[in-house]
Amino acid sequence: MKKISSLLLVGLLSVSLFSSCSDDNADTETPVVIPPTTPVPTSTTLTGAITTSVTLTKDKTWTLDGFVYVTNNATITIQPGTKIVSRRANAGVLVITRGSKIDAKGTATEPIVFTSAEASPVAGDLGGVVVGGNAPGNGNHAQMEGVTDANYNKFGGTVANDNSGFLQYIRIEYAGKTANPNDEVNGLSMYGVGSGTTVDHIEVIRGLDDAFEFFGGTFNAKYLIAYNCADDDFDFDDGYRGNLQYLISIKDPAFTDTKSGGDFSNNLEWDNVSASSKGYTTTPITHARISNLTAIGPNNTASPVLANYGFGARFRRGAEFEITNSVFLGSQQASFSIESTETAAAYVAGTSVFKNNVIQSVAASPFNIGTDVTNGLTAAQMQTLATGLSILTNPADANITDAFNVSSPNLMPKTGSSLLTGASFTGNFTTANGFEVTPTFKGAMGTTNWTTGWAVFNK
Repeated sequence: MKKISSLLLVGLLSVSLFSSCSDDNADTETPVVIPPTTPVPTSTTLTGAITTSVTLTKDKTWTLDGFVYVTNNATITIQPGTKIVSRRANAGVLVITRGSKIDAKGTATEPIVFTSAEASPVAGDLGGVVVGGNAPGNGNHAQMEGVTDANYNKFGGTVANDNSGFLQYIRIEYAGKTANPNDEVNGLSMYGVGSGTTVDHIEVIRGLDDAFEFFGGTFNAKYLIAYNCADDDFDFDDGYRGNLQYLISIKDPAFTDTKSGGDFSNNLEWDNVSASSKGYTTTPITHARISNLTAIGPNNTASPVLANYGFGARFRRGAEFEITNSVFLGSQQASFSIESTETAAAYVAGTSVFKNNVIQSVAASPFNIGTDVTNGLTAAQMQTLATGLSILTNPADANITDAFNVSSPNLMPKTGSSLLTGASFTGNFTTANGFEVTPTFKGAMGTTNWTTGWAVFNK
């Protein structure tokens, strides 16, 4: 498909727009540059750099053709109910570059949907959504993963309250564009995004890599769903320091990461840096807080059981953590894993906490200690420090309605479930840190199903 020269975009809508045609005519389409006040074609294809503010309206189906960069401090506004698609041959990635913004405010009845344009969609048809900001990180990554254009792949700064816009009521389906061998774009990647950014009600479905990966930054988030993604569901790195509440992580027993090198598919995986050579104590240290998470593992139900399924919560490479009022069921190897001496030391010192949680794993022990932990931490000590911990031998004892129905899960606790009571908000889990402290339930849901209307569970 022919691209519009960047020189033609000055003063106009800086995005390539093509009239809707059949694929047979793709090589002979006449590109159309449309000023903001001119009606757009029924089908609109976006590619390259967007350098002035634009609005994607819900009455059009928009196509991402390869990498689309919102740059030059522009804002892309996406109306509620808008559908944005990607074709497998050149999977689309929407990149909000540092200094630019996204204003994507879907609703419970009109979510914004990024998805595949293919008749038989598969993971990787879409690239994903990438947001870069000016908030602090520890410099572990010099550029965005998978974004190879050096003009647009930088992130981070010193502005903790930086504002990259709004992401609300959004579904991201079939993400995972392969940029390099063993290097795919995540469903939602946040790089150095600041606390002025609003993030809630996001679902990532059937992604080829991580569902959510946060590289540095300080933003908070609520109501996030990772459903049937191949790699990690909530992967935090590079000094991310945010507060999160009401999270769902569901693993498909028949769909997992196949990368080499011992990579595992985990519900949570947190690192401070990616290798010991970069210094596990490099600051700011990755230190996120989560309350009210429900994490559902494969529970040994695949036939054969896939070897690359890992842990419910895996903390390593110097990362710190605070997890409370959460539920981990069906973890294949262990529910709670600590790796690296630095990560273990923070847990022993009380800087990291794992309290008031419910866990159950397929492995004989729900606790795992990495071979690189040299301070003498034991499984018994891990359990003792995990105050308020409930260890289940049978996941059914959690009394969740239908936790392991991968095509139609129902994570609502049954009447009389012990999960409906016992939540506790102490220490750093305060309203000042963005937490709602009134829920009595453990896990992502109590008596209200907040996924209704905008989330789907059949892909």
